[in-house]
Amino acid sequence: LLAENADEQADRRPVVVERKVVLPDATDDLANDLNVDRAWLQECIDLLRDRPQLIFYGPPGTGKTYIAQKLAAHLAGDNVRLVQFHPAYSYEDFFEGYRPLEEGGFKLKPGPLRKTVDAARESPSTPYFLIIDEINRGNMSKIFGELLMLIESDKRGEKNAIRLLYSGEQFWVPPNVHIIGMMNTADRSLAMIDYALRRRFAFFGMEPAFSSDGFRTYQTTIQNPKFDALVNIVEQVNDAITEDGSLGSGFRIGHSYFCAPGIVDDAWLSDVVEYELIPLLNEYWFDEPSKAQNWASHLRSTIRG
Repeated sequence: LLAENADEQADRRPVVVERKVVLPDATDDLANDLNVDRAWLQECIDLLRDRPQLIFYGPPGTGKTYIAQKLAAHLAGDNVRLVQFHPAYSYEDFFEGYRPLEEGGFKLKPGPLRKTVDAARESPSTPYFLIIDEINRGNMSKIFGELLMLIESDKRGEKNAIRLLYSGEQFWVPPNVHIIGMMNTADRSLAMIDYALRRRFAFFGMEPAFSSDGFRTYQTTIQNPKFDALVNIVEQVNDAITEDGSLGSGFRIGHSYFCAPGIVDDAWLSDVVEYELIPLLNEYWFDEPSKAQNWASHLRSTIRG
């Protein structure tokens, strides 16, 4: 009789069904908007289908944040949140923690990951994205805590629920939550990223895309010989950076420095050179000022014609 009652109760329990989340393919319009090749974009989406965590890493100015936001919006519409890690960022900021109230006392408040997960559970067939800028600047173990296990592809779902630190409730991450992080390879803290986190993310390298079809098309529409000459010099600078033993390919200058929001004229080009590129080179070669000055002279010469 007890066995029969147990069977009846088991039959009444809700059955948890893991639904397959469908991520749309890349489109020509999206690829053109991002100045990247469609095949490259599709590879990013295929990676996210296989593993819901992805990190874009590469030199400064390669469009990591811009592409991540546009890609997430294409895949999930408005179901996208953006946060930025920093050395003081914590588990309480990212997931949940007690926060003081104006009237006194404390209240347990959700962070961006908790909010994303709660929303995703309400709509299990809809993709949700959390974008983390400067992911390598935070203390990964401190920020993720027990969540490091739950974000793994094979640890998703209610069957892998664990008890939370503060609320004590059982918590799990649904399969429709995706995370995209961004890393700047010119940031020396990159080597400090937690190895446990490395296992849980796919890493997608981003290169300066001056020779890509998307950028070449953009360059053609500008029709500015000085712009072309400046790009030429920057590609030469990148070769010098790559060959420099104290720098390397991770410090190259990216193409997004040249993606103008408006008209590309002498004033705009001069601003890019004087206030973005030259200060960057001065920082790179602070111990070789003559080298920085030499390249600065080449960059300025393109604007003078």
